[in-house]
Amino acid sequence: MEKLKNLFGKYINRETISYLIFGVLTTIVNYFVSFLVMHFCTNIRYDVRVNVATVVSWIAAVLFAYVTNKIYVFRSKTRDIKSILREMTAFFAARLLSFGFEIVWMNLTVNVLHWNFYISKLIAQVVIVILNYIFSKLFIFKKREE
Repeated sequence: MEKLKNLFGKYINRETISYLIFGVLTTIVNYFVSFLVMHFCTNIRYDVRVNVATVVSWIAAVLFAYVTNKIYVFRSKTRDIKSILREMTAFFAARLLSFGFEIVWMNLTVNVLHWNFYISKLIAQVVIVILNYIFSKLFIFKKREE
């Protein structure tokens, strides 16, 4: 029982709960921007619109995620410009990896298999939240020696 309690305490804590909350909010930002592009850019061919919506919503979501992850989730203390640039570069590089997954996934599921755009987007976002937590925890916002 004690091992289970320790395991639970190790993985269910302020950081993981706040990451989950801000992950959901980031997904909402992503969805909202996607909806706007899909709904209002009807003059763009559908398969192209799927890509435009994915790119524009990714940019908005990554900017939102960087700020919230840095300040609220991982409580990064970097203040000097060199450390902030290193952190931002690592953050955006990791997000580019998950973006690669998303763009391939969306094209495959929506443009090739003709799945519903919003269901495909939701599935992608669940996978991306998990991948991005791993990237952020292990590589980007890891605690460094002062």
